Amino acid sequence: MSGHRNDVAAGRRAFLKAGGLAVAFSWLGPARSAMALVDPHRQAGDARAAADDGDSVFAPNAFVRIDADGAIRLVMPMVEMGQSIYTGSCMLLAEELDVGLDQIRVEHAPPSDALYGMKILKAQITGGSTSTRSTFTELRQAGAVARTLLVAAAAARWKVPSDSCTVERGVIHHRASGRRLRYAQVAVAAGKLPDPGDVKLKDASAFRLIGKPMARLDAHDKVRGATRFGIDVGVPGMRVATVKACPTFGGRLTHVDERAARAVPGVIDILHIDNAVAVVAVHFWAAKRGLDALDIEWDHGVNAALTTQDLRGALAASQAKGRAIVGRDTGSRPGGDRVEATYRLPMLAHATMEPLNATVHVTSSGCEIWAGTQVPTRVVANAAKITGLPIERITLHAQYLGGGFGRRLETDYVDQAVAFARLVAYPLKIVWTREEDIRHDIVRPMYHDVVSAVVDKQGYPVWFGDRICSATVLGRWRPGGMRKNGLDGDAIECAADLPYAIPHMKVEWVRHDMPVGLLVGWWRGVGALHNLFVVESFFDELAYRAKADPVAWRRAMLHDNPRTLAVLERAAAKMGWGGPLPAHVGRGVAVGEPFGSKVCAMVEVEVDVQGDVRLRRAVIAVDCGIAVNPGSIEAQLQGGLLFGLSAALFNEITIEQGAIQQGNFNDYRMMRMNETPQVDVVIVDSAEAPGGIGEVGTAIAAPALCNAIHAATGVRLRELPIRRETLALNRRPFANEHRTGDNLREHTA
Repeated sequence: MSGHRNDVAAGRRAFLKAGGLAVAFSWLGPARSAMALVDPHRQAGDARAAADDGDSVFAPNAFVRIDADGAIRLVMPMVEMGQSIYTGSCMLLAEELDVGLDQIRVEHAPPSDALYGMKILKAQITGGSTSTRSTFTELRQAGAVARTLLVAAAAARWKVPSDSCTVERGVIHHRASGRRLRYAQVAVAAGKLPDPGDVKLKDASAFRLIGKPMARLDAHDKVRGATRFGIDVGVPGMRVATVKACPTFGGRLTHVDERAARAVPGVIDILHIDNAVAVVAVHFWAAKRGLDALDIEWDHGVNAALTTQDLRGALAASQAKGRAIVGRDTGSRPGGDRVEATYRLPMLAHATMEPLNATVHVTSSGCEIWAGTQVPTRVVANAAKITGLPIERITLHAQYLGGGFGRRLETDYVDQAVAFARLVAYPLKIVWTREEDIRHDIVRPMYHDVVSAVVDKQGYPVWFGDRICSATVLGRWRPGGMRKNGLDGDAIECAADLPYAIPHMKVEWVRHDMPVGLLVGWWRGVGALHNLFVVESFFDELAYRAKADPVAWRRAMLHDNPRTLAVLERAAAKMGWGGPLPAHVGRGVAVGEPFGSKVCAMVEVEVDVQGDVRLRRAVIAVDCGIAVNPGSIEAQLQGGLLFGLSAALFNEITIEQGAIQQGNFNDYRMMRMNETPQVDVVIVDSAEAPGGIGEVGTAIAAPALCNAIHAATGVRLRELPIRRETLALNRRPFANEHRTGDNLREHTA
């Protein structure tokens, strides 16, 4: 199969010289224990990995390579999907290796849980805003181990103590004698030295790179269109296909009339599997025309009559009567005024900018895959099962991802491509249309919460309760990750671990499985996205009920939490909270602690009498611990916030007759450029360990927006997406006032 190489990456060395990052690797074996993940020292398997990926003469661990020509490479355990992790990780390595960012080339790691598994996720997975949190110390250690060995080799050649040597940009200096050696000149000797064991890392005061705003390493190629994504792959002899799967969940293909499709110029072949058909052609447009010409008959299966209302009704029934699993219970509910509200959230699609795609070539001797994926080891393992080939015969050519948002944590699109590619002799590139991408998404679950509080005479909660009902993503995706009592920890994230001082609380979860075939998956922000909307919207209700300013109310609740209080104060100062506003304009606030970071978002909106919402301004302040690259943090917070605001304003997946109704950006639309507000980012200085960033802005967006809408209109939104007719019909005549409980149900226990 070596003759069928990606023309973007025809050989590792040629491709690196071209400035690309798509590199082919074979499977390197199953995962070891969690204690071995992301190890900066030598491990079993390192030597094979180093041999497989080129002519490195120095490979002190799984991450650092120095080649015979002096090139320094970082083998990246995570994938790049727009979150700038390649730049941040290079900064961590370069900081301790004492080289410049311009001296390091980055390449995708081979699929290996043993060598490249993340310590938080316990596997080689990019997701959950865990990349920097998992590797902040380990990648620095990897660089320090390499530097220690290289300096030791130079010192041995000069017969001087290692501590008498210094390093600048990969050049080792012995100041006393004026001698100097480049890393490449001692790499072979350094590779023969024993592992140095524990190494000392730099103090933060000595950082040259970490904490400085650095330009993205991939920005230049992306701006000029040179970056290659999975959808750009070209392989000699390749044919292109597009697909149509049964529109209903769990349905099957029964019959295809191919005559009209085969008459379309450029159509080469028509392929069938159990629930889908693919049209193969010389280019995508011919394949698309051929697909449209097919006359297909489906068995729509048991979900043929399924509707969104059916799903909502079943979810509500489970919420009311289902068995609850307690996630946190810190004491019985006291007597007093009890306030209660119900919140509902819809299913969501991912709609990444790059539609799903994969290129596969299957022969009797092996299987090559070209795809962007967040789970390389899963892709390889599944391909082995589908083809029946030994796992070591599966080769993955990892690609840049044109967006992930959790969708490429799934392997269905690659699995499907492998199944079709088994039917032909040539390399087969399958590209899903946008409609196929949305209508066959693995959607974010819908949620139904009943949330309540017992408040004291000042209106502050002394007890908080949240009964959450949803399907479980974790229970399908990794059942072993569920807690012993059956709890999905993601379902209660940011609800069971509040930033506020509340004496007693009870948070519980009711599992509600969806109909067979309707799969739910991770969506950017995961559990925090849902729970922060519910919790921060409800607490805003309590603040207005108490006739308190929402910032002042939260400030009082954060008196024992100085880090989160600081982000609230910084955001309020940047927004100018409390200043006068025009009529029909309101400001909203939301605070949370998702993914190990502390965040506060504030949004300013104007709502006209027709219910149209105009975003005027947004501020987001974050304490994410040590800010590795402030430039990337600012970009991620801005992009994440806008992504979350867009979903809250417009997005919902609905089902009719067992099929998803939305199909493109006309009915599952995104925020447009003229609708985008100014977003100011405040990064609070911190010496704490890094928290996550990629999903933080998304998770905090919806409550800040809906709280702002309430401030402008008096309408409390407990369901998403935001509907202009709801605002038009229910708005109050006066804005910018403190209001009462907005139809909250109140009880005296």
